[in-house]
Amino acid sequence: MATLADLVELVRAPAALSVPGDVVAGAAAAGVLDRRTPALAGASVLLYWAGMAANDWADRRLDAVERPERPIPSGRVHPGTAVGLAAGLTTAGVALAAAAGGRRAAAVAVPLAVTVWGYDLRAKNTPAGPAVMAACRGLDVLLGASGGRLTRALPAALTVAAHTWTVTALSRREVTGADPALPLGTLAGTAVVAAAAARAARPTQDGDRPGRDALGRVGAGRGADPAGARPAGPGGQPSAARRHGEPQPAESSRSDVRQGGDHVTSRRTDRNRARLSPRRGSAEGRAGSLRGTLAAVVPAALAAWYAAGYGAAQARVVAEPSAGRVRAAVGAGITGLPALQGALTARGGAGLLGLAVAAAAPLGRRLARMVSPT
Repeated sequence: MATLADLVELVRAPAALSVPGDVVAGAAAAGVLDRRTPALAGASVLLYWAGMAANDWADRRLDAVERPERPIPSGRVHPGTAVGLAAGLTTAGVALAAAAGGRRAAAVAVPLAVTVWGYDLRAKNTPAGPAVMAACRGLDVLLGASGGRLTRALPAALTVAAHTWTVTALSRREVTGADPALPLGTLAGTAVVAAAAARAARPTQDGDRPGRDALGRVGAGRGADPAGARPAGPGGQPSAARRHGEPQPAESSRSDVRQGGDHVTSRRTDRNRARLSPRRGSAEGRAGSLRGTLAAVVPAALAAWYAAGYGAAQARVVAEPSAGRVRAAVGAGITGLPALQGALTARGGAGLLGLAVAAAAPLGRRLARMVSPT
């Protein structure tokens, strides 16, 4: 009977550290980082583990020749256990996505699950394999964005997909070794991916939807009053001048007249607000400066970190394209992905959260010494 350690090895459990960042990056890009995001990330992890179990079940005969130490060919995990676990994790992942994000999340999770199984059962050993696996990761990013406009997360999804293509292309030569042309091509792709992720954060405001600043905090979107309230006219409705975008007299007093009541609630004038909070402007200025610095620096720094780690591993394959170095490069691509996801999260306007996502990279490298991510 399979032990917990055998199942951990079967699903490459530590490698799942590279998964939640997809969802976080997608949510940041779409401006929908909220309490649903952790649950969607959990669903993504379940689908990833399902794909790993299904992969080993589908490859069990090939692994008996090339990798007899793996859980199924070594006899530590029964094939039926592996495929049953894969099916159960898939069902749980889709159900969790639907529970957290409703029909919109389910509409992404179901194609993601189908693509994962399609890769394992049909596409992996065909020329379409890298593209299908890249589609899996791209859909994973869009799962995080499912609560908002998916088009806003497409650049992040394509960036992660391009990285995944390079890792998958290399992984097909983990046993035989590679021709130097392959790592040269993937190394060039990594440079393009890093450049795409290094751009400074962009504004995330979208209509009346609150955007997020470089600290990952909710800020005012277009249509939100910066003082936290809209001037009201009779009946508590926005005044006609504000509704039509007309300028308001700076010193005019405002009042809300409550229909059916006798009292009038006076509002402070803009001059009074400024007089009561003389330090507010300077404090907001310092906070804005910090956010601007994070927005400019964090994506570039994390993208450079990603490129240095994964790029160096590929450069070693160019120098010596042996099977061992190819496997090391694939491992570097998997464990280094959180740095790329962190850069994309920072680009979405959540700089500190991007740093937190990237922190999974060194942890993943440590765990990879105990359980192989490939």
